[in-house]
Amino acid sequence: MIRFSQDFVIPCYNTDANWRLKPAAFMDLAQEAAGQHAVFLGFGYDDLIVTNTAWILSRVHIKFIDTPKWREEVNLTTWHKGLDRLFFLRDFIMVDKDGRERVKATTSWLVLNLETRRLVRDPKLMEDNTVCTDNVLETPADKVQMPKDVVPDLALEHVVSYSDVDMNGHANNAMYMQWAMDAVDYDISSSRAVKELTINFNHETKAGDRVMIYRSTLEKEDGLHVYVEGKVGDVSAFCVDIVF
Repeated sequence: MIRFSQDFVIPCYNTDANWRLKPAAFMDLAQEAAGQHAVFLGFGYDDLIVTNTAWILSRVHIKFIDTPKWREEVNLTTWHKGLDRLFFLRDFIMVDKDGRERVKATTSWLVLNLETRRLVRDPKLMEDNTVCTDNVLETPADKVQMPKDVVPDLALEHVVSYSDVDMNGHANNAMYMQWAMDAVDYDISSSRAVKELTINFNHETKAGDRVMIYRSTLEKEDGLHVYVEGKVGDVSAFCVDIVF
């Protein structure tokens, strides 16, 4: 099974006030699909934890072509593309029941030794016959930084709590996206659809960490860009470029 597919009906609790699938909810669905596929291929959580290693999501680039809405029937398909320099790459595509493309995403993953906190760059981690090199987006997710020519505003402060923390003991990647959307001016997020986003996960956060979340907004030719960065002290936990 080089590709892994799942059918869904978009539930109300994964949608916003406009009935659209939330970006964080898409990331939750994608993360679970990736995990199930990795298990089937022999390099899932249980396989890696034997050597005290784990998958760490590093970068995500998502294009919302036509965001699915509440009650819509969709199919999510994923495949992994092997090792590219530092990153293991995995793509996703969500289509509706008529086969129309609705969401595309490419993701970049690292394998971390949980004891030494060092990266594992072993191309033998997976067999060549499990790799599919098809690209849903032309290039891997880019690096994202807060623009240097603007002074970001402090949008909100978040203390990492029970609902943020996953089975690995730190804030789940989708929660960073949820905090980022909460930092966007509601007049924007409630009236405009997210067209595209790129998020980098720079440092883990754990329960009790106080995350200061900064925001800057820039109008560009391709849309309104809202940059959001979460920092614990001087350390960047995440940075995302959201295009409306």
